[in-house]
Amino acid sequence: MRLLLVEDEKRMAQALCEILRLEKYEVDYCSDGLSGLEAAESDIYDIIILDVMLPGMNGYEIARRARQNGIRTPILMLTAKAGLDDKVTGLDSGADDYLTKPFMTKELLARLRALGRRKNNSIDGTLSYGDILLDTGTLTLSCVTNGQSVRLSEKEYRILEYMIANKGQILTREQLALKIWGFDSEAEYNNVEVYMSFTRKKLAFVEAKTEIKAARGIGYELRCGDV
Repeated sequence: MRLLLVEDEKRMAQALCEILRLEKYEVDYCSDGLSGLEAAESDIYDIIILDVMLPGMNGYEIARRARQNGIRTPILMLTAKAGLDDKVTGLDSGADDYLTKPFMTKELLARLRALGRRKNNSIDGTLSYGDILLDTGTLTLSCVTNGQSVRLSEKEYRILEYMIANKGQILTREQLALKIWGFDSEAEYNNVEVYMSFTRKKLAFVEAKTEIKAARGIGYELRCGDV
């Protein structure tokens, strides 16, 4: 799962990035409001963690503009502003949740898990499409018709997670490269091809009828086949 952290306090940002990466999240970091809005509007993130007091543009305005421009990514606001009016302003601006500083790491992680489940419409920590089931905790792919299962690498898991979230759509190589490897990565499009091949082999291994179809010259689509 890829997160965007928009936080101008350097020590806080470094600590949060370290915690989140230890929890196996991919994290991109912005230290001001304008770059935070630009990153949020790329629409490649699963959750946005947004401070309120930022140089250039405050968190309320970032959330408001992102929502106006059609971004539906869950937003968790982190701020020292603990007043009721501040919370109402944050939620009315488009935030999905609001956590005041200082906070306990366990609570932050629990709220991120809740937002992740909400985004993926997952209650029990699994994602499904056609005859396949993804366990978000163990990164396991299973075929529901025969019980076969296999452990996925992190990249393979994120490819299938992204494709399930966008089922019925053709995802371009550019979209996949940004979503899986991020802006700062030097990954080339052949990385997408390689990991698509790995992921297809895992689907074949569990004998799933759900498959990844290539749209020549464009990208890939997840199809459930004749289940």
